[in-house]
Amino acid sequence: MKLHCDTCPVRDSAACSALDEEQREELARLGSHRTLERGEVLFHAGDEADVCATLNSGLLKIAHVDADGNERILSLVHPAGFVGEMFAPVEKHDIVALTASRLCLFDRRDYERAIERFPALARALLRRSSQDLFEAREQIALDARKGAGAKIANLIRSLARAASQSPCHSAGEFDLPLTRGEMAGLLGLTIETVSRQLTRLEKDGVIAKTGPRGIRITDPARLAALAG
Repeated sequence: MKLHCDTCPVRDSAACSALDEEQREELARLGSHRTLERGEVLFHAGDEADVCATLNSGLLKIAHVDADGNERILSLVHPAGFVGEMFAPVEKHDIVALTASRLCLFDRRDYERAIERFPALARALLRRSSQDLFEAREQIALDARKGAGAKIANLIRSLARAASQSPCHSAGEFDLPLTRGEMAGLLGLTIETVSRQLTRLEKDGVIAKTGPRGIRITDPARLAALAG
């Protein structure tokens, strides 16, 4: 499906926002839309690195499966995020949709040529990669000092931002895209600890359940304070 940049929800925040309209249209002609359902895999570790993508909406996980078959979620990809191993022969990790997701998909070789043609795109991708690396290191440092409650609160705030259709504010109500096991794996906690902390947030009136997976943030200020 042809890309339509004028209606793209991340047109002002994705790496391609660094391009002018003519350059953006040229890049758009190289790509296509792809939709993923929850649990659908975009890349498997070991796949040939022949495509890359920008996430328009939804949520992806970057995961590693060890020799014993245990999955560890390394990070989450939010809208405007870029995925795909550039300048590498194979994908290093699994990229899996946690919710219904929509992406702009490009042939990797076409995108590499676009980077060479448009220095502004190359700089934008470099800034995004540097920012992602900084945030990952900062998160590791913060999580080393935070307790379980702060980790859960911080994750819920992150998921609320990802669930919002607006860049200005977070969603007040949404479905949790992660199972409690996935949350535990991402945060380095046990499933029991995750369950206790979610129950505590509910009892304290910070969040409320709205269905099997749905939650509503009833006290955003308190949630922010708990996240540290």
